[in-house]
Amino acid sequence: NNCWQAKPSLQPNIGPEERGSLVCSKPGRSGNHLHRYDSPGHISSDETQGEDVGHEPLPPTVGTTMFGRRVLYLPGFFTYVHHIVRVDGRTGLFRGLSPRIVSSIISTVVRGKVKQVELQSKKADQQNSLRRVFRETSHEMIIQCLSRLVTHPFHVMSVRCMAQFVGRETKYGGVFSCFFKIFKEEGVTGFYVGFIPHVLGEVLFLWCCNVLAHFINTYAVDEGFSQASAVRSYTKFVMGIAVSVLTYPFTLVADVMAVNDCGLAAGLPPRSPIFKSWLHCWNHLSQKGQLFRGSSFFFRRMLGATNKPDDFYVCVFFLY
Repeated sequence: NNCWQAKPSLQPNIGPEERGSLVCSKPGRSGNHLHRYDSPGHISSDETQGEDVGHEPLPPTVGTTMFGRRVLYLPGFFTYVHHIVRVDGRTGLFRGLSPRIVSSIISTVVRGKVKQVELQSKKADQQNSLRRVFRETSHEMIIQCLSRLVTHPFHVMSVRCMAQFVGRETKYGGVFSCFFKIFKEEGVTGFYVGFIPHVLGEVLFLWCCNVLAHFINTYAVDEGFSQASAVRSYTKFVMGIAVSVLTYPFTLVADVMAVNDCGLAAGLPPRSPIFKSWLHCWNHLSQKGQLFRGSSFFFRRMLGATNKPDDFYVCVFFLY
């Protein structure tokens, strides 16, 4: 049981409710990174944001895999929702909601304009050709990049509001206070930290999803099949789920960079290294085997653990 007692040096700015539940790392090991927080959707985002920045205030539990191997599982979605409510009350589930709403409104308006253009394009060209897929995807990519350019500052505000849960800070509040605080301390560049990996992930997702869906609909779905049209209507949705798993590390790195070195406990040593660039962050998480942390709501196996009790390692952060 001694190996589960957190070291005092790893507990700055953490309230007494979390103190007894942190997992210690082996002496000499650098630890504690950052991991990933709109109403019901915002609640799930709030919980996973904490995992994205790497905050894990609750201890893992011992479980077994389908092959009978004993492993450690980190708490899931509902456990952390209960933890947030216990520490912060129900309002804690809605940290960063206001900038998230503004971002969603802007994104919805932009995507509505895109849909109008796409409908006009489909009327003009009914062929399911690869050239048409490339043309539509290129147009959608440009709109997506412009949309991200406008909405990313609100994403940064939202993530930082949620990351305050880690150190119990109150630095960031509403949209306007966040805007003036970031602009005063970091300038315009402060609104676009993590912008590049976020855009790269969205562009990669868009191209992979559309191209794969085209090839499956064209070559894998038989025209003679009675339900061919129904199957084709779901292809892009299924591809989206599969591709989102592959592009998740880009979202993770973007969230980590949004909090890194911004004055919050979640983005400063000892909880997180100071990253020089998003590539530095990517390499660091890759070496720790944590590029996919926070990607699952349930059955979250603890990453970076070995079979030795004193070698157990867990991130001491919590964010999206």
